[in-house]
Amino acid sequence: MKLTELLQQDRLTLSFEVFPPRAGTNFESVKAATEKIAALSPAFVSVTYGAGGGVSPYTLQTAAHLKDTYNVPTLAHLTCVSSTHETVAQQIADMKSCGIENVVALRGDLTPALEASDRSAWPYHHAVELVRELKQAGGFCIGGACYPEVHPESANSREDIAYLKEKVDAGCDFLTTQMFFDNTRLYSFLYRIREAGITVPVVPGIMPITNANQVKRAVRLSGAFVPHRFLSLIDKFGTNPAAMKQAGIAYATEQIIDLYANGIQNIHIYSMNKPDIAEKLMDNLSDILH
Repeated sequence: MKLTELLQQDRLTLSFEVFPPRAGTNFESVKAATEKIAALSPAFVSVTYGAGGGVSPYTLQTAAHLKDTYNVPTLAHLTCVSSTHETVAQQIADMKSCGIENVVALRGDLTPALEASDRSAWPYHHAVELVRELKQAGGFCIGGACYPEVHPESANSREDIAYLKEKVDAGCDFLTTQMFFDNTRLYSFLYRIREAGITVPVVPGIMPITNANQVKRAVRLSGAFVPHRFLSLIDKFGTNPAAMKQAGIAYATEQIIDLYANGIQNIHIYSMNKPDIAEKLMDNLSDILH
């Protein structure tokens, strides 16, 4: 199923992001975690790609396996930073051969080595270039990323939204947001992009913070504002792992309920391959989901 069809349904849906096995990880334990999340029958499962333009050999394998075994729609990530046109063309061909219909086009994070390198001759500099290639290839429902609190490399909100509109006009069918912890930031962002003429569906991305160490990393990656209420939660429960986990899931649950109460029906969870957290969120929302 193409996600544009799913995103038109008039009900609350939850989807989850998983990552495939990486070099040096326990393949079977990672595979089992992704399978447990897919077995919860989420709206869809997104499968991440390699960092810094690196190709994960298991991204498409994982996406195809979850789709075929658990009958759950899958969304494969594809990044282009430091890639060649030939590499991207092969990945597109492989996605088609695996029956992958949904793909999210990303530039990819810049590693320190990539940031220090000469990028002038790179085939790809921005995700919009990848979006255009996917659109030309045909047959895909194309997703893109957006930042409710401004992309870290953008000078300001106006510039960021202009680049986002260029990406949507190039062929993005929907957008998924970076994580955020204050829903009012999302509502403001939605108002501004609608004013700018961006009308595709926007799926908010929520990350349940279940241990205090996650906070610094999450803020570094996303630049997200952390409200005082959430900081108080960390101060109170951060040294008690079980309590912090419960509190973090409760905070994410409240975010989701507020989003749904304000008319947002499709929500994506950055689950970090933790089936127990995914299951608890679905349990907390069981009557709302069904």
